[in-house]
Parts: sequence; C-alpha cells; structure tokens
Amino acid sequence: MMVKPTSPLVFVVDDDVHLREALHNLFESVGMGVELFGSTSELLVRLAKGGASESCLVLDIRLPAVSGLDFQNQLAKIGNNIPIIFMTGHGDVPMSVRAMKAGAIDFLIKPFRDQDMLDAVSNALALDRSRRAAEDEVSALMTRYEDLTMRERQVLALVTTGLMNKQIAGELGVSEITVKIHRGHVMEKMGVRTFAELVKGYETILPHLKT
Repeated sequence: MMVKPTSPLVFVVDDDVHLREALHNLFESVGMGVELFGSTSELLVRLAKGGASESCLVLDIRLPAVSGLDFQNQLAKIGNNIPIIFMTGHGDVPMSVRAMKAGAIDFLIKPFRDQDMLDAVSNALALDRSRRAAEDEVSALMTRYEDLTMRERQVLALVTTGLMNKQIAGELGVSEITVKIHRGHVMEKMGVRTFAELVKGYETILPHLKT
C-alpha cells in the first residue's frame, strides 16, 4: 500500500530483523508510515533530523546496548515526549510496569496479536496528535500575547482575575475609559470574542509566561 507523505509515522526499534520486517509490513498494510531501526542510537540520529508528523515509538524493552527503560529516560531528559509502546517478554513485565509509570503508553507481551499492536499504535498516535494540537495552540496564543503592549498585558492579567473595569482603573491609576479601550485591544489582539475565551486563553499560556 502506498503511504502518503502526511501519513502517521511509526518508529520501530528492535534488534530482531525478522520482527522489524513483520511490523513494517503490518503498519504499511493499514497505510501508516514506518521506519525501522536496529538500535536506539540510530533512532536518535533520525529524531535529530525532525520532519515527522504525528508519530509514536514501538520499542523493545531489552536491547543489546541500552535497555528500553533507560532509553525512555534518555528521551525524557532531552525533552522528547514521543508516545512509547514497549514490546516485552514474559519475564520483563515488572520492568514494563516501571516503564508505564514513567509515561509509556502501553506494553505488549511477545508474541502479540497484530490487532493488539494496531490498537496500541492508534491510541499512541491519537495522543501525539492531541499533544501537537495543544502545543500549536500555546504557540499561537503566545505569539498574540507578545504583540500586546505592556499596559495591555497588565489589563489582561487583572481582568482575568474577575476585577471590574473601575477596579482595574484604580489599580493602574488610569481612567475607566482607558481600561475599556485597552480591554478592547486585548480582546482583538488575542483573537477572542468573549470574556470566557479570553480567560481560557490566558490560563493556557500562564504557565509559559516569564515571571
């Protein structure tokens, strides 16, 4: 099946070439893009190039050079939060539980059913899609926020606490009409129509603002 350039992308890391090829055929059969790697070091080189759309990682928990769990921690340290599905043997279940607690999406015990793998990957891709959408929203809101003047930012911070225009005017030492004008500019620049949307947008970017 031909894979579209914008297809979801599944990275597979396993030192078993036969399993890699089997997973390659499985994912391509349902229209997913797939890239195969025999080691985590190869994957790191690929991830550094970027360019992937929504994606997830299918990772063997036991690899020759580094364990899947150690690699999961390594990715976290460099800020890569790609959803991970672990493949594990029966004796590795306790390790897989630790991986889940560290943020893995799922783990499948070998040999697993094709449908179980497809279901796990679909869930992981959906999670990555939601994460990317949330990051895009924050980025767009931050761009709008940075376009506000210092006074408009002050008005935004105060108005979202529930203060009335008269109270904000008193806080800033300006007239109530001036506050109304600034408030209108804030609404326009932030791309919102309602006060509720303004509050939601501000709360979304608040953790990302420098104090």
